[in-house]
Amino acid sequence: MNKNRQKAIETAKYIVENSGKRPKTAILTGTGLKDIAAFVDVTHEFGYAQIPHFPISTVQTHLGKLLIGNFREKEIIVFQGRFHLYEGYCPQEVVYPVRVMQEMGVETLILSNASGGLKPSFSPGDIMVITDHINLTGENPLAGINEENWGIRFPDMTDAYDRKLSSLSEKIGKAQHFSIKKGVYAGLKGPCLETPAEVRFLQIIGAEAVGFSTVQEVIAAVHGGIRVLGLSTITNVHDPDNPRPSTVDEIIAVAESTTPKLETIIKQVIEKTDER
Repeated sequence: MNKNRQKAIETAKYIVENSGKRPKTAILTGTGLKDIAAFVDVTHEFGYAQIPHFPISTVQTHLGKLLIGNFREKEIIVFQGRFHLYEGYCPQEVVYPVRVMQEMGVETLILSNASGGLKPSFSPGDIMVITDHINLTGENPLAGINEENWGIRFPDMTDAYDRKLSSLSEKIGKAQHFSIKKGVYAGLKGPCLETPAEVRFLQIIGAEAVGFSTVQEVIAAVHGGIRVLGLSTITNVHDPDNPRPSTVDEIIAVAESTTPKLETIIKQVIEKTDER
């Protein structure tokens, strides 16, 4: 057993012993989306700093709290804040929450993020259901000695994003008359935003949205047999021919404005999805 798994086991044990819960569904929130799981009836709350071996969020709007509660008679675990490579964390630290979920028995992971749109047909405030991703970070959480208890050495990524969950999310969004898109998410290391030349490159290789998170966690989740739903809030749309500077405050404001829509989708996905 490697040291990372031993730590994840100890973290999972701490959470289970102090909550008495083993949720099957997890929600991991992104920038500007800290209140996305307000519908959960919280029974237990932990600050990341008090959880053994857990990293600390350093990014604005990432609260650094773990919540456990109930929704429609289902137990839910919510991670308010994630970790990024640009914060200086290594890939194994970025995906640490996923490994803890795995040790707790989580079966479904719902990920949200804020991202930049790469298609002219996108608008700020759109929600994009992630159908696939392109890992341009230069990092992979599976590099190094494989922990066989977590997964196989060469996991297949054909269906990294669960098709049933993605299709269900799209149907829910359209039924609610939300502006729903679907597409490929490109993950960069960050933290600087993309140059016009980089935007053109991303468009050429087939990306529809770009951000600094998600791909590492999805790789670890697939490795661990956890099904994944990825939802991106389009906070700004890149036009390389007419570039417009974006600020973090603007991005956060748009992300926060979409929280009710994302919450509606996530609630109905949880309601309509049977636990395995």
